[in-house]
Amino acid sequence: MLKQDRVERVLQKLREMNVDQMVITDPMAIFYLTGRMVWAGERFLAMMIGQDTRPVIFLNELFNVTEDLGLEQVYYTDTDPVMPLFDGRIGEGAVLGVDKAMEARFLLPLINSGKASRVVNSSIAVDRTRAIKDAAEIASMKKASKANDLALTEFKKLLHEGVTEKEVAAQTMAIYKSFGATGYSFPPIVSFGINSTDPHHMPDDTPLKEGDLVLFDVGCVVEDYCSDMTRTYFYKKEPNADQRRVYELVLRANMEAEAMLKPGIVIADIDKKARDIITEGGFGKFFTHRLGHFIGLQDHEFGDVSQANHSLTEAGNIFSIEPGIYDPATAGVRIEDLVLITEDGYENLNALPKELEVIE
Repeated sequence: MLKQDRVERVLQKLREMNVDQMVITDPMAIFYLTGRMVWAGERFLAMMIGQDTRPVIFLNELFNVTEDLGLEQVYYTDTDPVMPLFDGRIGEGAVLGVDKAMEARFLLPLINSGKASRVVNSSIAVDRTRAIKDAAEIASMKKASKANDLALTEFKKLLHEGVTEKEVAAQTMAIYKSFGATGYSFPPIVSFGINSTDPHHMPDDTPLKEGDLVLFDVGCVVEDYCSDMTRTYFYKKEPNADQRRVYELVLRANMEAEAMLKPGIVIADIDKKARDIITEGGFGKFFTHRLGHFIGLQDHEFGDVSQANHSLTEAGNIFSIEPGIYDPATAGVRIEDLVLITEDGYENLNALPKELEVIE
């Protein structure tokens, strides 16, 4: 059913951009606004909203959306041209927004049709709306992170000498489902030993051995919303002095970056706090990615915690804090939490301990 409050928030942002109407084609954005997921494949799917018009969704009859979505539903067939769907729906002289997901094979004919005085990319109106989670979204994301905490506790129990990364990863979905999850946020990252120095290593046939670092970067979906967390452990052997130093630097970067969180903070400054700690510790060149990313219906959504983002944090933002050091000569360590910006500070959505741990 149409999420009218979310639609109104998008429309307000469009007004601020002097955009009269918008065509939204990203299926996840349409789901966010309507509560109905439609995967259109190569066929045209769009939702159109405007300041003084009733929202409408254009659907191929193949999609079999039989319920009332709370907005006008217009159907077409595989043999119908797409452009006539817009006849009489774009206001005279209107500035029409489109999203970044609109394919060129639909976008170019729309531009060339002259139906709008100007066509602009207004994705940011939807993106910024989605970046501020409402109460229902926050509740679902807390459930997803709780399931992730519980599942990772069980994943650790899968570790034994000789087990491979692939074998561990293959058992994670059943564990997630036992805690109410319906899928992965992303394919699980399970890294042993030297593989932990590859930030996005995909599980392979590497067997676990005593003295290995074990890095889990994992996430699940609960009530359509994603979780994401990373923890790094040492297997059956205390780390050497250099490895301990790396771990403690990453942990300090994680905790001090989180400690500064509240509304109104320049996001680039959060990245800088963590990056400075790692750089001053001598491992700056081995911290090779941004500090974090926004998350919600998708694991990576618009917005990141990086030196390039000078936006201010807002209550309702949820993003990751995940500093890492990936030094092949020493260790690969990443520690990641999801954090919610609250009205007066922040809340860590992950409760799993972060202190250095040796798994026996």
